[in-house]
Amino acid sequence: MAAKRKSRRAFGRIRKLPSGRFQARYPGPDGVLRAADQTFATTTDADRWLARKRIEMEEGRWLDPAEGRTTVRDWSARWLTAVSPQLKHKTQASYRSLINSLIVPALGDRELSSLRPITIVEWVGAMKTRGLSASRIRQAYRVLSQIMRAAVDNEMIGQTPCRGVKLPRMPQTEPHILTPLEASRIVRSATKPHDLLISLLAYAGLRVGEAFALRRADIDVSGGLVLVDENLAEANGTLVFDTPKSHQKRVLRIGPSLAARIGRHLETLPGGEDALLFVTPGGKPLRYNQWRKAYFDPAVVAAGLTDVTPHDLRASHGTWVADRYGVMTAAHRLGHSNASVTTRHYARPVAGRDDQVADAADAWFREEDDSSEAH
Repeated sequence: MAAKRKSRRAFGRIRKLPSGRFQARYPGPDGVLRAADQTFATTTDADRWLARKRIEMEEGRWLDPAEGRTTVRDWSARWLTAVSPQLKHKTQASYRSLINSLIVPALGDRELSSLRPITIVEWVGAMKTRGLSASRIRQAYRVLSQIMRAAVDNEMIGQTPCRGVKLPRMPQTEPHILTPLEASRIVRSATKPHDLLISLLAYAGLRVGEAFALRRADIDVSGGLVLVDENLAEANGTLVFDTPKSHQKRVLRIGPSLAARIGRHLETLPGGEDALLFVTPGGKPLRYNQWRKAYFDPAVVAAGLTDVTPHDLRASHGTWVADRYGVMTAAHRLGHSNASVTTRHYARPVAGRDDQVADAADAWFREEDDSSEAH
């Protein structure tokens, strides 16, 4: 009787190892023969594994195991290099700092494919134990999430480990909303020309960095217009001029009185159209911490106020505008592309408005009551 001929395997190869277990190998889409990342007790188990791998390739779900062995350190560096041209200088510096100080020291030597959600939970917990702020932890997690999502998009891993992770909650801090009179007291208490800078925060809603970056060419005195197209930020100790946050350039109208005062200040400025409106006594661009300590905080104290930040003036401006002219107008003034940002972070109920609404509602009720009785 003729011996039964052994059938040729349709996909992959299986061989018995000296240990008695079986190794499965298969050709990838590139034709390179790859071994399974495990051995099998029987040829049936190895066959099943090969069948699943073949289906992965046929459905386009196959991932090269070698890609998943890339370390977090190497992939983070490659990712940051790729995305940096699209980022603002300050954002680049922030991402680099978070990667170098929090991500790479803890996870840098780990392979991408070895990370699991529990790995990220433990990493977040370790940062919390070290006493890092909720803000810092959330920033680091957001950057790692972007890095891992890019690894998924580039078919290095099947899914991101940054999922289902509970992050520490941010403390809820409300801005100090000033009245127009309180803001005016701060302006009057400030030294010149910093009273004008503070006025632009309170009465035009500029960010501090936007006010620091204003140049002579940005001001149309006769038209009462201010062009906001630059922001001055500090990144790792270096001052950098860039576009405004979210790249939202805008033209704002200011009142004739403020425009006239800025016009008189422009007449005293040296230099040409690129001359900055506000500089240090030595003619250098302003730095936030130094400016606040030297000019803003003393003005707040002189005005008889406490716990006021430059950002509070911007938030106050947003509240005043939203209350009188609507959220959409406030969003434009503040440079928000989405009005929800305005309502979430800036516009707040004005004191006394609820009482006014109650009085109006009572008047509506009385009119309805009188109408019913007449009927």
